Amino acid sequence: MDLYACMTPNTLKVMFMLGELDLDFELKRVRVYRGEHFAEGFENLHPYRKLPVLVDPQGPQGTPFTVFESGAILVYLAEKTGKLLGDGPAERSTVMQWLMLQMSSVGPSFGNASHFTAASGQGEHYSRKRFVTQAARLCAVYDERLRAERYLAGDFFSIADLATFPWLWRHPGMVGIDTSQFAGLNRWLREVEQRPGLARVQPRYKALVDADRQDLAEVDPDLMDRIMGRGDWWLAD
Repeated sequence: MDLYACMTPNTLKVMFMLGELDLDFELKRVRVYRGEHFAEGFENLHPYRKLPVLVDPQGPQGTPFTVFESGAILVYLAEKTGKLLGDGPAERSTVMQWLMLQMSSVGPSFGNASHFTAASGQGEHYSRKRFVTQAARLCAVYDERLRAERYLAGDFFSIADLATFPWLWRHPGMVGIDTSQFAGLNRWLREVEQRPGLARVQPRYKALVDADRQDLAEVDPDLMDRIMGRGDWWLAD
């Protein structure tokens, strides 16, 4: 399989999944801080030019198949292998509920909290306060769940855990949230951090992060404006 990727928690969740399933994959780095995702034809991988994207050469009926959006990739791989989805309608529904909460709330809240913290520092700007508040509320929700259950869907590890871990692993500290009182969340983080799938892929992900950070340090300001949708690119056609 080919995984088109850059340094994001969403990339880590897919790499973690591939590691957990012990599936071979080729990591195809897309240099977003050089604008490679804006190149002609990239929309054939993702119409919104986002990452990660998985291309499975042995998709349905043995033909190549492209999957974009990290949550959809996790579901695809879980269905393809018959693993990490739970057994029966109730377990699968519980997995999907917690997966959807990550996709709809955890990722956007922490992503925006990180963005506005970087943009404004620790200042009391409205945007930063709003998203950090939402992120802190989510930490409390997950802590309550993980005080009651070993994993998000119950007593079994699933794609819900895989999807959520990269966002709750280090991002709370990055945006100034104190998680020391969240015993359930911290217990779960320590346990998931020891998963063999993460160990299999963590060196490759770290190398990806290091390479992208180098590009970020040298990024053209106009390209950064285009990536962020600001400056001359604000509401551009």
